[in-house]
Amino acid sequence: MELDMAGQELRAVLNRLRRAQGQISGVIRMIEEGRDCEEVVTQLAAASRALDRAGFAIIATGLQQCLAELPEGESGQEDREQMKARLEKLFLSLA
Repeated sequence: MELDMAGQELRAVLNRLRRAQGQISGVIRMIEEGRDCEEVVTQLAAASRALDRAGFAIIATGLQQCLAELPEGESGQEDREQMKARLEKLFLSLA
């Protein structure tokens, strides 16, 4: 399953990932500086949410593409079941 994201979708996901990257760098710096535990955990939680949102956006885009490309008929039903299982596994990996 290849992911083909449109320009706007791709920019949104990349922005979320860059935000998470910056937050993780900030967390590392905070730990090195011996900052307050509560502040560190707050920033770590924000980075985690940014990563989760990026993952869900990627999965949602993949779901739309996969459903649009699946063939009809009995063989299509088998493909749908396999795709459903794969996407369910991806969603659960983020939970």
